[in-house]
Amino acid sequence: MATQAKPRLGVFKFASCDGCQLSLLDLEDELLAIAGEIEIAFFPEASSSCLKGPYDIALVEGSIITAADVARIQDVRKDSKYLIAIGACSTTGGIQALRNWADIDEYVRAVYASPEFIKTLKDSTPIASHVKVDFAINGCPINKQQLLEVVVALCIGRPPALPQYSLCMECKRHGNVCVLVAEGTPCLGPVTQAGCGAICPASARGCFGCFGPMESANPDELVAGLLSRGIERGTIQRLLRGFTGNSDVFRAAGDKLEATRS
Repeated sequence: MATQAKPRLGVFKFASCDGCQLSLLDLEDELLAIAGEIEIAFFPEASSSCLKGPYDIALVEGSIITAADVARIQDVRKDSKYLIAIGACSTTGGIQALRNWADIDEYVRAVYASPEFIKTLKDSTPIASHVKVDFAINGCPINKQQLLEVVVALCIGRPPALPQYSLCMECKRHGNVCVLVAEGTPCLGPVTQAGCGAICPASARGCFGCFGPMESANPDELVAGLLSRGIERGTIQRLLRGFTGNSDVFRAAGDKLEATRS
């Protein structure tokens, strides 16, 4: 009787810091169990042995910032049954999407001694702007347990189950004092998807929105509340344009703030 082939996993990097790939390596004991059930065929971060596709699951970290990136992500999509975008860079464009509100040519001239050699796109865009994405895992970096849940779910043929509620739920569960209510600290927790464990509010800092907007987020209400507390428009706008500022929801709220600034 023929042995059924293991599902093949490929892990790919575009413009990013590698933190989300490291979340996979941080699984440690769980990774050994995963490796026994799937074939890790392509993972340059972890092994020099990289096999060609096709892949059953492709984990893709990073945003698209060059024409070469566009061509490469299309190749990854063609080679993959399921393509999973992992992390803020791949799902929204990441912190590097700050360039989307600036003059990229001016940046290149300021940073590089020979700007004529730099070939880059004007915007930093998420993977879904270029190819079909089957599932997305948010975070900067992603929650390693959420990654494990998605990989296991796909391997056994069930839908992954990730939280869709706001970060405020995690704050309540951990018994954190609300930094917004108690201290007036600007915080995106009410409109941000849970997943990080409320790390920043637990350290008396406001949420920076690393996990992106929650389902049915209403940032306009939050913005109105922050303004009523005397928080400056510029401060709120910078907060919205942070790690996941290029997401549709946060971008719209930030642009609206800019349009109404006096």
